[in-house]
Amino acid sequence: MNLWRLTDDGKLRLSLHTGQARIWRSRRRFVFMLAGTQGGKTSLGPWWLRREIYGGDGVDGRGSGDYLAVTASYDLFKLKMLPEARTVFEQLLGVGRFWSGERVIELKDPKTGEFHAKRADDPMWGRIILRSASAPGGLESATAKAAWLDECGQDEFTVEAWEAIQRRLSLHQGRALGTTTPYNLGWVKTEAYDPWVNGAPEFDIVQFSSVINPAFPQDEYDRMEKRLPDWKFRMFYKGEFARPAGLIYGDFSDSMAEEPFDIPPQWPRLIVVDFGGANLAIVWMAEEPGTERWHVYQEWLGGGLTTAEYVQIAKDGVAGAEGYEAAGGAPSESQQRRDWAAAGLSMDEPTVGDLEVGISRVIELIKTDRFRVFRTCTGVRDELGSYRRKLDARGDPTEEIVDKRAFHRLDAIRYGAVYLVGGEDRQLRTGRNVLAGYRG
Repeated sequence: MNLWRLTDDGKLRLSLHTGQARIWRSRRRFVFMLAGTQGGKTSLGPWWLRREIYGGDGVDGRGSGDYLAVTASYDLFKLKMLPEARTVFEQLLGVGRFWSGERVIELKDPKTGEFHAKRADDPMWGRIILRSASAPGGLESATAKAAWLDECGQDEFTVEAWEAIQRRLSLHQGRALGTTTPYNLGWVKTEAYDPWVNGAPEFDIVQFSSVINPAFPQDEYDRMEKRLPDWKFRMFYKGEFARPAGLIYGDFSDSMAEEPFDIPPQWPRLIVVDFGGANLAIVWMAEEPGTERWHVYQEWLGGGLTTAEYVQIAKDGVAGAEGYEAAGGAPSESQQRRDWAAAGLSMDEPTVGDLEVGISRVIELIKTDRFRVFRTCTGVRDELGSYRRKLDARGDPTEEIVDKRAFHRLDAIRYGAVYLVGGEDRQLRTGRNVLAGYRG
């Protein structure tokens, strides 16, 4: 089924199936299409963006300016997003011109019917900036009026990219359309789906299966339902969230995410750090007295700063606390710990460096109900829903972790768990013995 058709009088008309039509009718600010494979997601994106620019069907066009079209990876940009966008804006509508060096589609001025630019860096009436979320720096330079996010549920499309896009839209309070199949339980669930379920008025979620698309064969859908494990079929063919096999912290539930509150100054604090140049992570935790429960209440991820600047950020997160400790880094990163100590923050070395032991200590905190995360810690929650093991040919989890170097905040928490749940007696360090070693 083609999304568009030519009428007898030569006009273009869209032929939307029921799922696409629900997206088209939505007027909420952030609209997400969660659909099964081949459900007609990517094909709708350029048409939705065109309406945001030029208007139509009861929508006032936002006119001259910048717009964003962002997909998960460069490969998807080349193979899916760019061809769809060029087909609509260049070939079918004749209102776009692609500048490959800048990766932008210049938009035609509707009043003059002309393109303004003579060169790629000349002023344009409008442009669609095409970017990959795996290179989020490219999202920081535009002030956009609307954005289309394709395959935003993939691992490469991080919560940082989503937050950067919202910053780009904030001045004009621009709308965004997300089109994706659910791939994990990361930020699309925690930052879009869950708020929608809880009544957030700015979000709209439209979910549908592959067979909503009339072109998708029902017998193929039935065949995959019999062949695939339930979680995979629900995600990839029904467009529903499910807990995937291999999810490492699968015992972390929605009930363990909590609304932020003011941490009392007498609660013991723990600063945990994962060292890195471009991606250094700091996570702050506090223990609730009498419960042995630790609350992740703040997070930070960044790079390119001096050690003294990192130390100041770490200390700012425990301002006003009566006592705190710090732990982190791999056992081999002793020089970094010495540098931090020289800059004013001593840090404990993990007693165990083994990855699997660290993971088991985090799981122990979760399964014994001693772990909570503030909802505002969007990066930690995104990583908790995405951190998983590769599956073998039979669909069983292996020892290998998918893109394990990308989970900096969870690595910091893992160091913290090794610090807290240590020793052969498996006793949890509580505030009393954490503060007994206080060197803050």
